[in-house]
Amino acid sequence: MRVSEYVRHDAVGLAELMARGEVSPAEVEAAAREAVRAVNPALDAVVETWPADDRPAPGSTPLAGVPFLIKDFGISMAGRRTEMGSRLTAGHVARSDSFLMRRLRRAGLVTVGRTATPELAYSITTEPVLYGPTRNPWDPERGAGGSSGGAGAAVAAGAVPVAHATDAAGSLRIPAACNGLFGLKPTRGRVSLGPALDEGFNGLAVQGGVSRSVRDSAVLLDLIRGPEPGDPYFAEQPSRPYAQEVTRPPGPLRIGVLPQAWGGRRTTAPVAGALDRTVRLLESLGHRTEEVTVALGVGWEEFVLANARLSTANVAASVDSLAAALGRPVDSSTLEPSTLAAHRYGRRVSGPEFVTALTVRNRVARGLARYFDTHDLLLTPTLPELPPLLGTYGEGAEALDGLGWIERLNDHSPFTMAFNVAGTPAMSVPVTADTGTGLPIGMQFAAGYGREDLLFRLAGQLEGAQPWSGRTPGVWAGGRS
Repeated sequence: MRVSEYVRHDAVGLAELMARGEVSPAEVEAAAREAVRAVNPALDAVVETWPADDRPAPGSTPLAGVPFLIKDFGISMAGRRTEMGSRLTAGHVARSDSFLMRRLRRAGLVTVGRTATPELAYSITTEPVLYGPTRNPWDPERGAGGSSGGAGAAVAAGAVPVAHATDAAGSLRIPAACNGLFGLKPTRGRVSLGPALDEGFNGLAVQGGVSRSVRDSAVLLDLIRGPEPGDPYFAEQPSRPYAQEVTRPPGPLRIGVLPQAWGGRRTTAPVAGALDRTVRLLESLGHRTEEVTVALGVGWEEFVLANARLSTANVAASVDSLAAALGRPVDSSTLEPSTLAAHRYGRRVSGPEFVTALTVRNRVARGLARYFDTHDLLLTPTLPELPPLLGTYGEGAEALDGLGWIERLNDHSPFTMAFNVAGTPAMSVPVTADTGTGLPIGMQFAAGYGREDLLFRLAGQLEGAQPWSGRTPGVWAGGRS
């Protein structure tokens, strides 16, 4: 199989070719490895590849034999390095599979390597000291987003059709937006984080993937969702597979539009123009849209402070545990300035402050739930601006404390984190692009708790009305860079 042919297919399409015997799993895997070699020197999206140890029978699952990449964070694969983008954990090898890794194996995916992430996934740009910056395939001078930036760049460039991603503040949706991909953050409790964790970042973090087609993400979520023994809670399972929802008409939806974010950060002109085009597309499909204001249930400063306390306390605990286990110091030789600042800040968060932050989480969840009593979906830009130039996001990080870094994160990505706090599903859809630069622009749609079905229905309709998959596969790997 030639790489130029490989990149024309999504994951489901590749699996169908193998099931029919038109191409062998070995040929598909070889094409994927050639694609990685073609794009990675320029993009630095994949930090390591390895020989495949799973080769399922073609047709045994909807994704059997499809090449896959896991993020260097939030998942462990027995015998493979898990470094979390940090010098603190460089060389660390996982002893066992996480629950999610077991499900990926059962799904028939052939995991051939791991993708880049910022240090401890604690940024919305992927520029770690350990492995260097990941570049955007549409403009290599710009970032690929974060923290699943390696996954986003690898999928957009044609290395693999779908890849693992995580999301604690937008880390899945942001790279989807930056790289012109589809990415859906599932409901809290939809995918197990065990056995090492019951919750990630006190319920803010979830597992998922980014893809070039809606059906790939739907099938992937079908194969990895559901509880595991010991999970503290789980989201109610859907009445039918998400893969079936992609082709079901959503019917006329009432969609609120939030053009300007909480906190006062203004949406830039290119993104505002893309939002207007998206609204017109929705109305042409029979949906009702109206500009809305949405109450978070707390003030913006209180929201940011609570998230700073939750996230930095988690970072501090993780850093201390990893440093003790690996016998390494916690200083500038092992950690970047923003992570060190988070560590110092997090160690000062008191028990009562932490509990108060959890109370804020609850108030935000209740506030957003009231919005979904009257509307089916909420539409926002995924990001208020185009992907920033590499090197600009971290400028002056040395002068910031842990709160200052979270303020910066929320300023650059003010639309995404509320849905992590609330635990509701949200997706980034590459409906449109900047008319000047051609860079993709993601639009975020959020739904009420457990309503991934509604998001997949709308995403399938949008993909059919204004296909984007033809604009993204093999931007590099297929020789069309």
